[in-house]
Amino acid sequence: MKRFLLFFVLIFPLFISAQEQFSVYFETNKHELTKKQTEILNNWIITNKESKVVAISGFTDEDGTNVHNDSLSQRRVNFIHNLIVKNNVKIRDDFKTRSFGETHNQSRNKAENRKVVIYYILPKDLARENEILGIKPVEPVVAEVVPIEEEDMHFPANATLEEKVALAKPGTKIVIKNIFFYQNSFGMMPTSKPAMDELIDVMMKNPTMVIEVQGHICCVKADARNLSLDRAKQIRRVLEGNGVAQKRVKVKGFGVSHPKYPIPEANEEQALANRRVEIMILSK
Repeated sequence: MKRFLLFFVLIFPLFISAQEQFSVYFETNKHELTKKQTEILNNWIITNKESKVVAISGFTDEDGTNVHNDSLSQRRVNFIHNLIVKNNVKIRDDFKTRSFGETHNQSRNKAENRKVVIYYILPKDLARENEILGIKPVEPVVAEVVPIEEEDMHFPANATLEEKVALAKPGTKIVIKNIFFYQNSFGMMPTSKPAMDELIDVMMKNPTMVIEVQGHICCVKADARNLSLDRAKQIRRVLEGNGVAQKRVKVKGFGVSHPKYPIPEANEEQALANRRVEIMILSK
């Protein structure tokens, strides 16, 4: 019951604005319909064979005890539900019923309170059924990727980027060598073109591969301007401009938080190792 209560609270406001509703009414202390109300329900059934029922709610007037009225409203719901099923009206797989008894906003006219309300979606709106109900698709659970340093993969000496990617598994980080930026800028120098062409080629040859471009800088205590992230974004822009879908390229800037060598670096070789761009393979 708790599950249904949550379901109902979530979608009830949408019933008013996005769905159809139809009511039938009952005599005092009765859970079966009069001849007139049966005819009204049958006409609705005939015209709604292709509609889909998503919920049924039952109500009573305030006469009698709460326990009695709760039971009565549930019997009314069951009665209508059985008629709908018997007449092959479509019903959602997770169809729910709800009995309110007298615990609802009562009309001054008691006859208007003794009712069952059917909530349904018209055939023309069935393509938008989940949208109308406010049901979002369940996002797949993606296992957390454990980073693997390039050194730990023991790639063959002089292996190309393509060869490394072929041997790599999710989590593998690969340094993209010879990508150069202007000083204190995310502008990429023309000498970076061969390395970028190689990366573009690898992405095209592996159309399902998703990567994270990771930017790193050197020589300073902090990446105050977030330059490492801006450079990673610039690489993504170049990839996207050459036909690689943006959703395949995540970006992250690590600043100076993941240096290969302690800062300040002892020499230019160490600075170059710290000032790098890596890709981490998220999935292949």
